[in-house]
Amino acid sequence: VKVVESGGGLVQPGGSLRLSCSVSGFTSDDYAIGWFRQAPGKAREGVGCIFISDNQTFYDDSVKGRFTISRDNGKNTVSLEISNLRTEDTAVYYCAADRGCSLTPAWWGQGTQVTVSS
Repeated sequence: VKVVESGGGLVQPGGSLRLSCSVSGFTSDDYAIGWFRQAPGKAREGVGCIFISDNQTFYDDSVKGRFTISRDNGKNTVSLEISNLRTEDTAVYYCAADRGCSLTPAWWGQGTQVTVSS
């Protein structure tokens, strides 16, 4: 299984950003993609997850309303859209894959840096 993120960068507070996660190697839709982030000096935290089979999503309470996870139709790509970015959203964002939503998924991407600063 291969997982690749893209789309990070520098964004001003209040702005929006879309991250993408491309997954290959699964032979069916029976898997899930989770998004995680790790801010400087802090532990990694999960922000949300999507089941590929039915597009059901789950979010951490801390990001509900600003983070949206979706699957690109017909593609093995999942997006994380973040709106109203805050400086505290600055982190390395990772996506990861497993058979279900997990805090310790088996397959990880390399991470992409998101910096929120004016």
